[in-house]
Amino acid sequence: MPVPAELIPLLEAQREAQEVERAAAGQAWEDNDLVFARPDGRPIDPRHDWEEWKEILQQAGVWDARVHDGRHTAGTLLIDMGVHVRTVMEVLGHSDIRVTQRYTHVASPMAKDAARQMGRVLWGDGQSR
Repeated sequence: MPVPAELIPLLEAQREAQEVERAAAGQAWEDNDLVFARPDGRPIDPRHDWEEWKEILQQAGVWDARVHDGRHTAGTLLIDMGVHVRTVMEVLGHSDIRVTQRYTHVASPMAKDAARQMGRVLWGDGQSR
């Protein structure tokens, strides 16, 4: 899966930290092939994950949102940056373009830009009405 280059060092640091946990757990380590796991390799409790997500949102000073809303935000940001919807579909792991289209939301600046472009095509002056 393609990831931003800036994320690579963070993932490498996570792998190193997990290797330390693996060594400390010894025989108690459960290998579940997870990037993020408990100190014994078992999956993270979803309740703990949810609580940590809520803390992150509060510390960042952003509105309260479901963990899943992060996927909607990612899809919308990609569309806003001009990434083709088929590419967004692949990044989000959707098998149907209709799911991706329901996931993404057109932001007002995008709608205004579309109106400017339509005005330029129809009237040649770049003005929308």
